[in-house]
Amino acid sequence: MKILLASSEVHPFSKTGGLADMVAALGKTLARAGHEVRIVTPLYRGIGAKFPKIKRVDWQFNLPLGAKWEQGGLWSLKPEAGLEVLFVEHPAFFDRAGIYLENNLSYADNAERFIFFSKCVVNLARYSPWRPDVVHVHDWQVGLVPALMLQQHRAEGWENPPLSCLTIHNLAYQGIFPPAAFALTNLPGGYFTLTGAEYFGQLNCLKAGIIYAEVITTVSPRYAREITTEAMGCGLDDQLRLRRKSLFGILNGVDYEEWNTTENPFLATAYSATRLAGKRANKAALQKETSLPVKARVPVFATISRLAEQKGVDIQLGALQEMLSANIQFVLLGSGSPVFESGYRELMRRFPQKVAVRFGYDEGLSHRIEAGADFFVMPSQFEPCGLNQMYSLRYGTIPIVRATGGLDDSVIDFTQEAMQANGIKFQEYSVRALAKAMRKALVIYNEPALLRTFRQNAMKKDFSWERTVAEYLIAYKSTGKVG
Repeated sequence: MKILLASSEVHPFSKTGGLADMVAALGKTLARAGHEVRIVTPLYRGIGAKFPKIKRVDWQFNLPLGAKWEQGGLWSLKPEAGLEVLFVEHPAFFDRAGIYLENNLSYADNAERFIFFSKCVVNLARYSPWRPDVVHVHDWQVGLVPALMLQQHRAEGWENPPLSCLTIHNLAYQGIFPPAAFALTNLPGGYFTLTGAEYFGQLNCLKAGIIYAEVITTVSPRYAREITTEAMGCGLDDQLRLRRKSLFGILNGVDYEEWNTTENPFLATAYSATRLAGKRANKAALQKETSLPVKARVPVFATISRLAEQKGVDIQLGALQEMLSANIQFVLLGSGSPVFESGYRELMRRFPQKVAVRFGYDEGLSHRIEAGADFFVMPSQFEPCGLNQMYSLRYGTIPIVRATGGLDDSVIDFTQEAMQANGIKFQEYSVRALAKAMRKALVIYNEPALLRTFRQNAMKKDFSWERTVAEYLIAYKSTGKVG
């Protein structure tokens, strides 16, 4: 099968979150399963310098964007057999300091940037010598691709276009723009209706994908159920209920070539489920790196996260105010809301021997935090899938999660299955409930045999991408359009 994946970010070329990891791992695993895979993504600033093997392709885009025409180029990199990454070049749109925003402000022309990118995806799918069987797009940035493909099939002579598949990574981010932005699509007005891309008078790119994609997936089974409810449907639950038969919830996998504890250049010491001494060494190294007292018997709690309301930052700050009176340490890596960043700075000022905060993102440090921490805290309001809890499990770091979305699908609490327990879950979204879960963690920590069992259960849990890819192939084939 020939599969074209389209995403606004792909690890290791660009990344703001789990989307980049997921698309990279999906593409790699599909290729290793014998499929021909291309991933198309924008050529952002610095990619060419960082990856010198990238080569210009003899391909030019000249595409309408409303009343104007925009030109772009194409670059290619072939990381391994069966996999090619294509980069859309348009310096005015993509050669910038950020991907979506700068100084916490979204770029004013994001509609132009990603509608152009979507048109480039369709152009490649239709006209390149390599013709895909499936065009699989990810999130709102390429949500208009299925509509553009459908229009070219209906009115412009594109016979037998590929199957279109949309993956929703986070329904809360929909790509909503003023109505004038619809003109940039050059689609007929019939697509800008209540049963199309129109949403309360505005253009909604993700809604367009939900309406027009032939197959829809999201990144965990529970989240697939949640988004069809009014409480968690973010205003699109009615459209998702209409598409329920075409909606698949597929739990993300983990790229264990990247996220492992035995052959990892970022870690101080290798370790495994049967050789846990190395975890103690990584804990000491993390404490030293973050300027915390090196104390083996003090439990380290950690979080790596965007500092956004969705991630439960408000209740975490409240719970830490209470829990830091106990003999614990806390490490944060993340960035986001200035208000939340200020809250963590204040905690570090008040508890300099207990709290270490690093703002921004550091790939190496994220691995060292996962390896050195004892507990990983993810108190999300909602979480489509989450990856850090799965990374934590492989690193023997016990996740503390709210039972929502993919967190509920991937973590086993003692009350669910005592012999297989590998984490701690709580239900109520409150400071009190999170603090109670952290106190349970202290009980586990103070029982060495129990802690070891939790860690070993965690490290044995398998979220390999081979299982996940098999489910995507079932979703692709569900329409009967591809075999």
